[in-house]
Amino acid sequence: MTDQYAVIGNPIAHSKSPLIHQQFAKQTGQDISYERILAPLDGFEAKIHALIKQGYKGVNVTVPFKFEALKLVSQHGQVKPLAATAGAINTMSFNADGSIVGDNTDGLGLVNDITHNLKFDLRHKKVLLLGSGGAAFGVLQPLLNANPSLIVIANRTFAKAEQAANVVLGLIQDKQMTTVCHAEPFDALGDTAFDLVINSTSTGLTDSALPIPNSIFAANSLAYEMMYGRDTPFMQQARASGAQVADGLGMLVEQAAEAFYLWRGVRPKTHSVMQQIRDLSLGE
Repeated sequence: MTDQYAVIGNPIAHSKSPLIHQQFAKQTGQDISYERILAPLDGFEAKIHALIKQGYKGVNVTVPFKFEALKLVSQHGQVKPLAATAGAINTMSFNADGSIVGDNTDGLGLVNDITHNLKFDLRHKKVLLLGSGGAAFGVLQPLLNANPSLIVIANRTFAKAEQAANVVLGLIQDKQMTTVCHAEPFDALGDTAFDLVINSTSTGLTDSALPIPNSIFAANSLAYEMMYGRDTPFMQQARASGAQVADGLGMLVEQAAEAFYLWRGVRPKTHSVMQQIRDLSLGE
């Protein structure tokens, strides 16, 4: 019997998740279906309960429901540690008794893309994370687990950067790690050159430049744009400053692979799927 999965969001028509998971299923011989589901902005919880009653095995959750998903799972199931740290859920697994397990695979997707696909060793590196919204919180714990020497979180609103840095400092204390972490406003950057600079802000959507100096990019640094499918001002600035540049397509596919593994217990290969999506995007 075919097991049913879906990605749920609003809007949702643009999602590449069905293509990704269909390719994973074909590659691994898993008998699943996977579809897009548009949920009303005020109807996420009702839609989730309806899917459980219909026998679905799990869903991926995308904008704008990741925070609402955390609230729902907190009341009706188990929130995994990565989701608790992120303050958001992007993967739900439905148990036979109707309970839900909520996890967040975004950070693992980012780190797997950087370390496995881009062959960039994060150990003992200096990392700058630009932005402190939901996308940033989603990657904090896996980024720390990769054991960089320094994590700096920068944001236009310094208080939000401090909030994210405090989450990391709490994890550092719990794990007794030697990584140093602190927050900076954008206008205070420039004294340190970073090995990895990650843009988690939404500036790429509006083709807006970030108020960051070129000096933040160290020699042989990697600049990682979480968005994919466009050459953003951040990527252009980084490239002009001599950095290697990557977009977030790999993160998209790798976080999906982590979700697939949570559901099916099988880890798919990602490279061919990434290339297929890249080719399709070039053809659009």
